[in-house]
Amino acid sequence: MVGSGVAELAGSARHTAGRLQSVLASLWAKALALLVVLGAWQLVCLSGWKSSVVLPSPAAVGATLWQQLHDAVLWQAVSTTMMRAVIGFGLSLLIGTVIGSVLSRNKLLRNTFGPLITGLQTMPAIAWFPFAIIFFGLNTSAILFVIVIGAAPSVALGVISGADHIPPLQLRASKTMGLKRFALYRYVILPASLPTFVSGLRQGWAFAWRSLMAGELVVMVAGTASIGVLLENAQNMSDMPLAIAVMIVVLVIGIIVDSVFGVADRQIRRYWGLVDGDRE
Repeated sequence: MVGSGVAELAGSARHTAGRLQSVLASLWAKALALLVVLGAWQLVCLSGWKSSVVLPSPAAVGATLWQQLHDAVLWQAVSTTMMRAVIGFGLSLLIGTVIGSVLSRNKLLRNTFGPLITGLQTMPAIAWFPFAIIFFGLNTSAILFVIVIGAAPSVALGVISGADHIPPLQLRASKTMGLKRFALYRYVILPASLPTFVSGLRQGWAFAWRSLMAGELVVMVAGTASIGVLLENAQNMSDMPLAIAVMIVVLVIGIIVDSVFGVADRQIRRYWGLVDGDRE
């Protein structure tokens, strides 16, 4: 008993050490990539290829970013943009899940509307803005519409792809046990398709975030501060340090949200035995 307990503790310690080593290696790689980018940026600035007005140095952009981080306007803009992102992605999640669930189990509907869903996914979001502006006007609804039309197809295709990978034997066994349509979706199809579904959510978020950034640059809602408005103001003032600083904020938000999806994806795959937890 004592020997097995010691062995278990030793195994746990090795696992913890391995995870810590993996995290440190990941952080080191990210830090190295950041240093390479900053170094290349600084070298281009020193070369005199462009004036400092057009291509400011990392130090100038860093100073502007630091100043903006202490300004309430930036945080108000981030708050507005993230609220739109959450609402738009939430609607995309709801609509995409419903559409994907219906098409995944109905061959006729899938053959009819499946190509349309795929076509919508590949269509650039910016192409929808003339329609959205004419239909909704210059308001937040136009932006949310384009977010949904850009992200919902990815979510739907994630549900469909996940359902396609469910073993037929599992479906037959579930039906034999008396599970009807709603219960089959709730207890079998959706849980089994969860790994692929999360991958679809991750891709859907990327589409939603890009659509939102494009929307805030095209649709200027009066009296509303947003990240898109900050970028537009920087362009109008020819303030390149501010423009790059705001772009960095957009990049960081995208990386953080994608990392959250990545953690959820790994946890779900580990739960379903699709990855080896000891090697992560």
